[in-house]
Amino acid sequence: MKNSEDLRKSIIKIDGRGYKAYKDLEGDWEFKDYILHIDHVQGDPFASPSRIRVSIKNKINKFPIELFNENHKRIALQDFLTRLFSLNINKNCSRIMGSGKSGIINISRCPQEILDRTAIIIDKDKIEARFEVGFPARGRTVLGKELEKIIYDFLPKIVDLSLKYENINKEKLRKSIELVQNQEFIREELNKRGLIAFIANGSILPRESGISNKPLKEGIKFISPKSMEVEMDLPYGGIIKGMGIKKGITLIVGGGYHGKSTLLNALELGVYNHIEGDGREYVIADRTAMKVRAEDGRCIVKDDISLFINNLPNGKDTKKFISENASGSTSQAANIVEALETGAKTLLIDEDTSATNFMIRDDVMQSLVSKEKEPITPFIELVKGIYEECDISTIIVVGSSGDYFDIADTVIQMDSYEAKDVTERAKELSKGIILERIKNNNTEIDINLKRVLLKGSIDKGPKGVKIKVLGTDGFMINKDEVNLRLVEQIVDREQVAAIGNILKLVDEKIANNKYTLSEAVDIVLENINKDGLLYLSFAKGGIGSLALPRKQEIMAAFSRFRKLKIN
Repeated sequence: MKNSEDLRKSIIKIDGRGYKAYKDLEGDWEFKDYILHIDHVQGDPFASPSRIRVSIKNKINKFPIELFNENHKRIALQDFLTRLFSLNINKNCSRIMGSGKSGIINISRCPQEILDRTAIIIDKDKIEARFEVGFPARGRTVLGKELEKIIYDFLPKIVDLSLKYENINKEKLRKSIELVQNQEFIREELNKRGLIAFIANGSILPRESGISNKPLKEGIKFISPKSMEVEMDLPYGGIIKGMGIKKGITLIVGGGYHGKSTLLNALELGVYNHIEGDGREYVIADRTAMKVRAEDGRCIVKDDISLFINNLPNGKDTKKFISENASGSTSQAANIVEALETGAKTLLIDEDTSATNFMIRDDVMQSLVSKEKEPITPFIELVKGIYEECDISTIIVVGSSGDYFDIADTVIQMDSYEAKDVTERAKELSKGIILERIKNNNTEIDINLKRVLLKGSIDKGPKGVKIKVLGTDGFMINKDEVNLRLVEQIVDREQVAAIGNILKLVDEKIANNKYTLSEAVDIVLENINKDGLLYLSFAKGGIGSLALPRKQEIMAAFSRFRKLKIN
């Protein structure tokens, strides 16, 4: 392996030459405390920046094993270091001359949620940091002295301050890891106590704005109704109190702008751990919880929606329903069925983003249009059976229909962002009409959740399969778009990148006309658990722009791929 001085000589040698001369720098270069891997050099200064990797052995970085000897601790440590690395880039880099992306240094930008990533990975031997550097040029001429400044002035400072334990704020790091341990403890307690969610007293649920996930300054602090308050003795920090939401059917009611959807939004993102200062650090939801909604125009590929929609006038099969342009009701039915297919144990629904005719049909409408003439069985008549027969809970934001009081186990009223337990009052007002309908219908909850995945969903094309990420909105597979705009629990574009790679990998290596879609995704997740997230990376040295998605979002992407082949 060549050393750092060899690299310096190589940079000086190509100074002033054409941009492609940078390719000579690809390879591994040994510095005093770390190895610099130049895994891929960009084709020109306007292309995606070059992929760089730094690896430091544990005998040098000296991070104690007890900081990453469990999976959730490892993820917390990596998240902390990725945020720190990004901060130190901003602090220790001055402007670099050049065209295009010259001088850019990028590492993953982490949101409020803590995700498993490939940006920085620690194992029993070493830490590796993956990031991008825009190799400097004037026009398309190498600016060697500017690259020399990056590699020999900026990078050593960033690495020293970000990847060596002796230079880390140990108290901040300890608190970050302890916070995640507390969050994981609460998740385990949910299962033990028959809860699907916990919202700690003092949480700040409102966000800064519609485009920011940071907490609203001076936001009203959440306080649990006494009747729903539970207490937990955390591993670190002692007793914490907050609202526990039990399994079953929970309604969130209240006037407009009083905090109903804000509470639901906090719960839908409570499937992830959050950083300190987020305000929702201790808003913890069942990790399989799935937000479902109407999604006009989405494709549906052989979903069994017959529980909700049957006897269509055109005779269309609803046991293997296919649509290129689904309606609000059929898309919401498909979204629920697909959530159950992923193994979700909690459904999260907001009336405002639901199809009205899917959610409810009142007595007047049922009198005018008989059941024989209406193919939709409304969700209100099925949700109780879904819980009692399948152990799948539902939390619903309801603003306009008191009929849901009939089937609710818990009713929470949001009043100026204050939560009140109004279950008893709601039950007093309930008329029992829906319960009578359910009794008369005697509907069995029977859904086929085993769609078999066939080979050859992806057209390879002359140049193979190319994945292009479109932010959190979705991705392109060659020329085909997978639209994820309304899959609302995706929080990072790097999750989308991972999903695209998973779809490609499953089609190439796993789909065999025997595995169900759920089984195929499970195989991928088992391999990631065994080999790490770099299992999804096909590039030399591994790409640093992947974040782990949940099974729920992976399968949602498969289901929205219009060319998916399913039996």
